[in-house]
Amino acid sequence: MKSQPLQNTISRTFLGSVLGVWFVLALVYSILGGFRGDPSQPPLALGLGVLSPVLLFLAAWYGSARVRHFVASLDLQTITFLQIGRIFGGAFLIQYLLGGLPGVFALPAGWGDVAIALTAPLVAWMLVAKTPSRLSILLVWTVLGTLDLIVAVSLGILTSQSTLGVLAGAMNSAAVVVFPLSLIPTFLVPFYLILHLITLARVRGHLAYPQQSLMKQK
Repeated sequence: MKSQPLQNTISRTFLGSVLGVWFVLALVYSILGGFRGDPSQPPLALGLGVLSPVLLFLAAWYGSARVRHFVASLDLQTITFLQIGRIFGGAFLIQYLLGGLPGVFALPAGWGDVAIALTAPLVAWMLVAKTPSRLSILLVWTVLGTLDLIVAVSLGILTSQSTLGVLAGAMNSAAVVVFPLSLIPTFLVPFYLILHLITLARVRGHLAYPQQSLMKQK
């Protein structure tokens, strides 16, 4: 029977492989223009690109005790700090200033991502410092980060060049489904949403069982 450290090493190797394959698929499909879709149809390709990884993660989470145990072994401080990568959402603000994206989408999506990215190191530090209010702050911050992603995707669809683009006018969010911006909704958004879901699950477990540590389980 494999030891727990060996199992975690194998799991991390497998996770790295999955992330690598996922990124390559999103990259290749983006370069080929596969997420652009048909303006006369709903943005199905983009929707699948955003939702499929999250749904697959949830299926694995609820269907495998091994996956749940592995997730519980992840360092919550690292998971939190990784949200600093949301700074790439600032590209929406740049595109807005260049006239490439509508403000109704770019401003809330861009500033929301930047706010989460800039505060990620502080929240991660609070976990390590074990400040008294760390759990409440982590929960609120995670909920806000999750809502930001949901709002950004929703506004992106509503301003898209598709049948669902009811908020699109002379300017739309078509640039978001074109490489390289297309990697944000098809890789970064589901990746960071999954990290938020993991955090929420860990906080929920801690609230249900206060003796359970929020930090990395050996």
